[in-house]
Amino acid sequence: MKKINLSSTLNVFESLKAGEEVALSGVIYTARDQAHKRLTESIKGGKPLPITLKGAVIYYCGPTHTPKGRAIGSCGPTTSSRMDSFTPLLLARGLKGMIGKGNRAKEVREEIKKYKGVYFITYAGCGAFLAGHVKKSKVSAYRDLGPEAIMKLEVKDFPLIVAIDSRGKSIFKEQTFKK
Repeated sequence: MKKINLSSTLNVFESLKAGEEVALSGVIYTARDQAHKRLTESIKGGKPLPITLKGAVIYYCGPTHTPKGRAIGSCGPTTSSRMDSFTPLLLARGLKGMIGKGNRAKEVREEIKKYKGVYFITYAGCGAFLAGHVKKSKVSAYRDLGPEAIMKLEVKDFPLIVAIDSRGKSIFKEQTFKK
């Protein structure tokens, strides 16, 4: 398993290969559908963003209520394809990594390659386990969205698999649909 500390470097992302296991440490942000919608509306409207996208990693997650004495509640990944329509614009603005579950559209894979980003997956159904890797959390933006607010998470050895690397290689098989 390759250990990556985001506070040291993002350059290592370009050396990652589809299928590699990663233990990620540093700051990541949660964001789901509604937060993505607001981010893209702000970009299109020329408004300032509540977080810096350049070099950021976004985790597609809406954590549960935080129990007393914990940094966060259960925080498993949500289906990434729901963010596909927003992803190209965010990558163009400097987003470096995404964490979720499931395959991405071919167009998103091409944009990941174009902008040298990385798409990671993590273990679905293991939100309580993943919460153990979150050391600190706080709402950064869109508090009114409740669990879909953007949260800043400090993670330690967060377990990931490189699903789509910066060269556009994917662990998923290309699917074609016949009519």
